[in-house]
Amino acid sequence: MKIIVTGSNGQLGSDIMAELCRRGIDAVGADLPEIDITDKVKVDSFFEEANADAVIHCAAFTNVDLAETEKELCEKINVYGTTNIANACKKLGIKMLYISTDYVFSGDGNEPFEADSPKKPCNFYGLSKLSGENAVSEICDKYFIVRISWVFGENGKNFVKTMLRLSKEHNEITVVDDQIGSPTYTKHLSKLLCDMIQTEKYGIYHATNEGYCSWAEFAAKIMELSKSETRIIPVSSSEYKTAAIRPLNSRLSKKSLDENGFEHLPCWQDAVKEFLLSDC
Repeated sequence: MKIIVTGSNGQLGSDIMAELCRRGIDAVGADLPEIDITDKVKVDSFFEEANADAVIHCAAFTNVDLAETEKELCEKINVYGTTNIANACKKLGIKMLYISTDYVFSGDGNEPFEADSPKKPCNFYGLSKLSGENAVSEICDKYFIVRISWVFGENGKNFVKTMLRLSKEHNEITVVDDQIGSPTYTKHLSKLLCDMIQTEKYGIYHATNEGYCSWAEFAAKIMELSKSETRIIPVSSSEYKTAAIRPLNSRLSKKSLDENGFEHLPCWQDAVKEFLLSDC
C-alpha cells in the first residue's frame, strides 16, 4: 500500500509518516514547498505521479485566532485546498482520510457530541473545517472524516510546550477552566489513523485520548508531571479574551469507533506523561 500524507512536516503529519515507516508502508510526504494544495493543477500532477492508494489529509490553516482576520487565506487552504485533494482522490479512485475538529460543533451543553450531531461552528476556523468536511463527503466515495481536539505532539507548537515554557518564566499561569474537552497526543492518534486507512470502514469518527478535563486541569497535570512549582490560576473564558470564540463543550463521543471495532486511545493523563518522557 502507498499513502500520501499532506502536511507531512506538521505536528500530526510527521508522526503519521513515522508510523507508516515503522509499519513498512510506503509513505509519500506532501508539504510545502513540494506541493501547494491550493493549486489544483499541481495537486492533480502530484497525485497522478505518486500513484498512491490513499491520502491522509492533515494540511490545514490551524491558527484559530488568526483565522478571524485572515479569513480569505484560511478558506483558501481549508476549503479550496481540501476540495482539490478530494477531487484528485475521486478522479483516481483512492481513499481519503480528512482530519477535522471539534470546532465544527456549537460547544453548547455538557453531553458528548455524536458524529452526526448538528453542526454550528462558533468561529471561522470551525466553519472552514466544516466546509472542508462537506466537500469531502460530497465529492468522495471512499472517505473517512476524523474529528480531533486539543492536539499536542513532539513536532511544532502546542499547549503542553507552551505551558512548559511559561512555567520557566512565571510563578503563576492563568488558564481557562470552563472549556471542557480531551487532549490528543499525535503519536497515539497516528496509530489509529494508520489502522483506519487500511480498512474500508468509511464514515465519520471522533478520535481523542480518553477522558475529559478543562484547560486548567490539563495545565495542572502538565505542572505536576513535569515537577514544576508554577501555580495554575483558573479563570473563566469571559475573563480571558481571545480573537476567536472557543467552544465551552468539546466533549466527543467515540461511539463510531466502537461500532467499527477500532480501539480507543489511552487516557489523556498517560498521554501527557508519555509525551513528557519522550520530550525530555
